[in-house]
Amino acid sequence: MTQIREPIKKTSIATKQKIVEKGFELICKEGYHHINCANIAKYAGVSTGSIYQYFSNKKDILTAGINEYLTKIMFPVINTEKSYKTTDELIQDLIDSTIKNHKKYKLQHEELIALVHQDKELSKLYQESEWKITKEVVSYLEKNNITLTSPLEKTHIMLGLIDNLAHEVIYHHHENLQEDILIKEIKEIINYMINEK
Repeated sequence: MTQIREPIKKTSIATKQKIVEKGFELICKEGYHHINCANIAKYAGVSTGSIYQYFSNKKDILTAGINEYLTKIMFPVINTEKSYKTTDELIQDLIDSTIKNHKKYKLQHEELIALVHQDKELSKLYQESEWKITKEVVSYLEKNNITLTSPLEKTHIMLGLIDNLAHEVIYHHHENLQEDILIKEIKEIINYMINEK
């Protein structure tokens, strides 16, 4: 059995990264249960042997892809470099970035959510990422003098509301729900939670 290694050279690091990106992309396009490591190697333009230098199996590639997706794409919902003049501006930016990420990475999100419900290890990884962003948003709010009572719980609820809105806008499209009214109501709820003392 080949020893799994961590790349050191730039070309090896690039190869491993390519395997993660292309592997995750293919898994999301075709479905986790419909591909194997040879498919990933072909799609990434590398040899199957290269896959096994860095990963034991396709689940390792999937896990690496999910880690990257969650930390770089799905959960960066707040621009920590930006300062907001009002809480309305902050809330609108949270809504806009969440909808944008769901739209841009629709296939990845759909496959991820399906897999999270099937696999305890992936579910734990998802929950850890979700918890991390909740704490980051709380920290950002506090740095900007927005102090919440029960900050973790309220932030978790706020992010859940915004995520649910993104699901409605991108996936569900209930015919009797009006997007502008949903956004208005969510903003009012979040503003109430922020301002409640």
